[in-house]
This record gives sequence, structure tokens and C-alpha cells, in this order.
Amino acid sequence: MTTEPTTQQWVKSSYSDNGGTCVEWAPATATATGIVPVRDSKNTAGPVLGFPAAAFSSFVAGVRAGDFGTV
Repeated sequence: MTTEPTTQQWVKSSYSDNGGTCVEWAPATATATGIVPVRDSKNTAGPVLGFPAAAFSSFVAGVRAGDFGTV
């Protein structure tokens, strides 16, 4: 996935603290393309991973349901 990290509106979970252990995603890009771009909030100039929207939605549902336990 080719994206320009500086031109996208990035957001992170409201559950994130300021500890720097978060990922961010770009919802407008996800809506426009069907691919959810995800990056490390500590390294905003680093690589961006792209996930199909359905797969990302399933992942988020699993997190909410506690399917992955606690880390």
C-alpha cells in the first residue's frame, strides 16, 4: 500500500494513553479505498500497513470481545 503519512488524518483509540504504545489508523482513507492504513504512533514516518476493511473490522471486534486476552 502506498500512502503519504503526512497528508492523512490519523486517529488512535480513545483508550490509548500517552505512553506511546499505540497504533493509529486513517479512517478517511479506509472509507475511500476499503483498505485501512495502520501505523505505529511512535514512528509516524515509518511503514504503513494496509488491511482490508472487513479484516480490520473483525480484528477490532475480537479486541472488544476480549478474544486476545490482555497484553
